[in-house]
Amino acid sequence: MPKIDLLQEVLNGLQPQHLEVLDESHMHSRGLETHYKAVIVSEQFAGLNAVKRHQKVYASLGELMGQIHALALHTYTPDEWALQGAAPASPTCKGGH
Repeated sequence: MPKIDLLQEVLNGLQPQHLEVLDESHMHSRGLETHYKAVIVSEQFAGLNAVKRHQKVYASLGELMGQIHALALHTYTPDEWALQGAAPASPTCKGGH
């Protein structure tokens, strides 16, 4: 199963109202299935700061994190998402070759 499908499957455990997982590996020089962006809107993030939200995501991913070079997380509560409406665009990679 492709990693993006595994990521989506595991992140659905956070009961998101909105989940978007993008494979952004093509924007980087580390190969295929290495860089991902996840936009997660879940009531489970209510009352948590950004660090605690990210820790919650990392804990849910467990050992799968060891198979990924980079994961950009954009975590929102439903109310925050209603105001924000979209995650910021990913920057262009300035990494090595």
